[in-house]
Parts: sequence; structure tokens; C-alpha cells
Amino acid sequence: MPPFHLAFPVHDLQAARQFYGGLLGCSEGRSSEQWVDFDFFGHQIVAHLAPHECGETSRSGVDNKQVPVRHFGLVLDLETWRSLAETLRGQVDFIIEPYTRFEGEPGEQATMFFEDPSGNAIELKAFADMSQLFAT
Repeated sequence: MPPFHLAFPVHDLQAARQFYGGLLGCSEGRSSEQWVDFDFFGHQIVAHLAPHECGETSRSGVDNKQVPVRHFGLVLDLETWRSLAETLRGQVDFIIEPYTRFEGEPGEQATMFFEDPSGNAIELKAFADMSQLFAT
């Protein structure tokens, strides 16, 4: 599967470096005074300095939870997901705490939502059975 590329706004590049590089363990690529590339588990994400673009996003009801409409994320293997959930506990304020959706049903998945320091919502999810990714 080819890697995706995502550019997004941040209010502070140093805070982005601490969050993506320090907390999430994403190695840094190219950068300038206005942007920085990160290796987001094999995908290229670019934090652009644009404080005026940062802010609150709308929420939508899913499973009786309020999911940020604008968010990005990854589908990870379950072991990596569990490890990251433990790493993030106490380090981020979860929008939605780690939990399992559709338990015992098609598409069963582990998921969690949190924000970076600029308010960009991130969802990390995992499947015990990756063939269930698009299950209905």
C-alpha cells in the first residue's frame, strides 16, 4: 500500500516536534522555519505553521460518543495500538478513551481519539483481524 501524505496546521512547530517526535516517536524529515515533515508510521505528515488555521472542530455522534468530524489517523496492528494506548495514558487528554467498538460483530476494532497541541484530532485504531477493515 502506498504511503499517504497529509499536511495540517499547527500553532507552534516546537510543540509539534515534541508531540509527534517525542511522544509518538515519529522521526523528523525535512523542515524549514514554516513546516516540518514527520514519518508517521511509514506515512508522510507535514506540520505547517498556521496558527490562524488551528481550532475547534465539529463533533458527530458515533456510538454515543462525540467524534471529531475532522480527524486523521492510522490503522495499526493490535499490539502496536495497545502499546501506544499505554504510552499516551497520562500524556494526552483523550477525546475518546481507548475502547473496542463493534465487539463480537463484523468490523470489531480498537479505537482511541486525542488531539495534538494545536487541536488536530487523531484517531488510532486496530483490528485483531485486518480482513475486517471494511466489514459491514
